[in-house]
Amino acid sequence: MSDVLLKVDNVRKEFPTHAKEVVKAVDGVSLEVFKGETLGLVGETGCGKSSLARCMAHLYDVTSGSVSFEGTEISALSRRAMRPIRREIQVIFQDPYGSLNPRRRVGSIIGDPFAIHNIASGVARKRKVQELMELVGLNPEHYNRFPAEFSGGQRQRIGVARALALRPKLIICDEPVSALDVSIQAQIINLLADLQRELDLTYVFISHDLSVVRHVSNRIAVMYLGKIVELAPTDELFGQTRHPYTRALLSALPVADPDTADSREQIILGGDIPSATNPPAGCRFHTRCPKARADCATAEPLMIAVLDDTDNHRTACHYPLTLGEDLSTAVPDLKAS
Repeated sequence: MSDVLLKVDNVRKEFPTHAKEVVKAVDGVSLEVFKGETLGLVGETGCGKSSLARCMAHLYDVTSGSVSFEGTEISALSRRAMRPIRREIQVIFQDPYGSLNPRRRVGSIIGDPFAIHNIASGVARKRKVQELMELVGLNPEHYNRFPAEFSGGQRQRIGVARALALRPKLIICDEPVSALDVSIQAQIINLLADLQRELDLTYVFISHDLSVVRHVSNRIAVMYLGKIVELAPTDELFGQTRHPYTRALLSALPVADPDTADSREQIILGGDIPSATNPPAGCRFHTRCPKARADCATAEPLMIAVLDDTDNHRTACHYPLTLGEDLSTAVPDLKAS
């Protein structure tokens, strides 16, 4: 995984509001996606995960910064110039009900990429679409059915087939299982894993569910209020958590054993997520952090390797957690230096 497929460099994405304010959805994010890996992107609802994903795919124009794909900057390309690169970057959207046109037949929906890029038509296109349907576990004979005739899991398989049509190198999975039942979630996750091995795909997998991301990801980036606060290989993130926000997310994961659930660390964050139109100075998390000190409110922490971590594990925190540190008993002191 030494080859960089996609590089995000200090990307910012802002949205104007009717109140003449600006929502800072993505605020200075930098990261790399390596060929063949699955990069998980997690965080609470509203932290900017989906906005970042759309900047990666150039579905949104970035406010500043750059996005490069295979060494070519794509963030400033026109729609015409972006067209050949669209074949290499595809998106699987969150809602299998809203992302498919209910008035069009499934064969036409999956066949759109072939039509747009003038790759196949007529009988040849139908054959390619039916091959895709079979590849994702759908009955090719259902080519002429409408989306309403399929279950939620089957509709998401249609979305997967559409994303795979042009054999892309990168697929951005924007919460692809969050709208599905738990039993169906496992089927879609296993399907994505099988397709990755078979077709040599690279994924950016976005979710608010850390247990799902842990299962599918090689590395995980944790996002809070428009910024990445921790980025690490999956095993390190779970075994050697450095950022208090990451630890709080992990403590909220459900545990099947009730005895374990009662004895484990419980971290309750106070307050609400600050407004993205007026984020706090310094560390964005300091208003809810159990370890916050005075400098957390004034100085923004750098995204670097802390303590004895390697550069593969970077954290944006002035007071990172040591191994075994109990965060549940920590008390913030914004008057302390």
